[in-house]
Amino acid sequence: MNQFSATTESEAVVAADRMRIWQALTDPVLLPKLTPLLTRIDAEGDLWRWHLTSISALGVKIAPAFTERMHFTDGTDIVYEHEAPQGTVERTGADGWYRLSDVEGGTRLQISLTLHVDLPLPRASGPAVRGVMNTTMARTGDRFSANLLRHLGVDDPRSARR
Repeated sequence: MNQFSATTESEAVVAADRMRIWQALTDPVLLPKLTPLLTRIDAEGDLWRWHLTSISALGVKIAPAFTERMHFTDGTDIVYEHEAPQGTVERTGADGWYRLSDVEGGTRLQISLTLHVDLPLPRASGPAVRGVMNTTMARTGDRFSANLLRHLGVDDPRSARR
């Protein structure tokens, strides 16, 4: 097994109230409805287990499920870090944060996400694996953004500027 990781970061001004966005991002029932590939989240306090659909790429098929320690700060910051339950090996995990701040015309939403995955592939396949990860994360992010805007009732896609 070798570990591969990829990171994505984005920033947008969303024409919506910060607390409405906060409520969406901290709702483990709503998030799977907004996020492609995410089937469900089992939340127990600040420990959330994320379940994704099966993903096939480069001859490997995985059905990721991973546990994240969620840290929520006053409607402004969400930090999450991979924390597998004691005695458990999780071959997938994520680390990152959301930052929300009030700005004229709405909310500045900043996101950083790093995904880690252990795969039975040689280390030399890293560029290809990271390419698939980056493409998948970009598509998922674009669809999540569109779904979030629709949920918030923001009709004009230009209201989210990167």
